[in-house]
Amino acid sequence: MTHGTDSIDSPMYGTFGNGGARRPEPEPQYSLKMFGEVVKTFRKRARLTQEQFAPLVGYSPETVASIEQGRRLPPPDFAERADSILDAFGVILAAAKHLTRRKGLASWFRQWAELELSALSLYTYECRLIPGLLQTPAYARTLFADQLPPLADEQIEAQLAARLERQQLLRERPNTSFSFILEEHLFLRDLGGADVTRELLDHILDLSELRNVDVQIMPLVRHHHSGLGGPVQLLETPDHQWFGYLEGQEHGQFVSDPKAISVIQMRCASMRSQALSLDDSQGLMRRMRGAR
Repeated sequence: MTHGTDSIDSPMYGTFGNGGARRPEPEPQYSLKMFGEVVKTFRKRARLTQEQFAPLVGYSPETVASIEQGRRLPPPDFAERADSILDAFGVILAAAKHLTRRKGLASWFRQWAELELSALSLYTYECRLIPGLLQTPAYARTLFADQLPPLADEQIEAQLAARLERQQLLRERPNTSFSFILEEHLFLRDLGGADVTRELLDHILDLSELRNVDVQIMPLVRHHHSGLGGPVQLLETPDHQWFGYLEGQEHGQFVSDPKAISVIQMRCASMRSQALSLDDSQGLMRRMRGAR
């Protein structure tokens, strides 16, 4: 996912090395599958279906299914709630501890991914590429195929599967507010060709109709722009804490200092006013779609 952001050397930012294009997003691993089996076993012992168990633990049946199938990392509070509800003698909590030590999963991504699963709101500004949550398989495959050093076919397929799995957040968490600001030139680049871009525009237009997804376009010509420092993500947790994430070519930066968060929030608020409105953004995407 990392495609070029200037580094920020400041005590307000925490830097995690090698967090970028050469390191894949989380893939289904043995420890995840084992954790899922443990949860499923205790759920069945309690004679609960996934649909009955989901509201008790505070997540959707789709999220519960994904966790039990070992396809996603459980949210931070899931293990504690599940262990208590299912009277699991601490077994689920013990199994969850091993997930945090999964070999090959970078700490910077694990920390952000865990927060993302239970976020109340997620704000994203991108100037390099369409964010992963909005990508089509064809667009994502183009990105992976263009990576240097080159990826093997099985690596491309693994990363593509992980990215598509993560995209379920948009529909599995209808109470989470997702807000995206995208540069117009991301579509004009025609990455992957006109057909890929046409499909991408259709896909994002469809997602923008969801009540919890806002997509704004930053027009190509803009005399004032508050996002020239590069792409950024902001996230609000259920207890109303705010965190940020910045990306460069070879590193990811997890931001937790309130002073730094305040600066990022100020920039994001300014960009939301500088970008086109939601309706105008949809209109522009439809016009770009019709031109292809």
